[in-house]
Amino acid sequence: QVQLVESGGGLVQAGGSLTLSCVVSGRTFSSYAVGWFRQVPGKERAFVAAIAWGGGSTYYTPAVKGRFTISRDNAKNTVYLQMNSLKPEDTAVYYCARKDYSDYNLNRADEYNYWGRGTQVTVSS
Repeated sequence: QVQLVESGGGLVQAGGSLTLSCVVSGRTFSSYAVGWFRQVPGKERAFVAAIAWGGGSTYYTPAVKGRFTISRDNAKNTVYLQMNSLKPEDTAVYYCARKDYSDYNLNRADEYNYWGRGTQVTVSS
């Protein structure tokens, strides 16, 4: 059974930092792309960042590029999202997701096969 469990969310002041973790269990970890998405009430889930199978390629939505860094530790079956210079508009529930078999369309939520339950990030002004 594939499971993804996020942690690391919380309340932080604008300009602060948080690191989210996503522990992935199930099929061989290194063979899958992992993405982070976020969602606010009344809006669709939005792409934040993704990391390809081998970890060599990373992708970011323009709003977070230069502030967020996605990385993975295959030995720990964990993907991280380091978030710096946080802004109030980064407030959302953050989800990690796993995409099987390919690295295409990593910015599309409907391309992912498995999802975590999310972790709340709140940035105060």
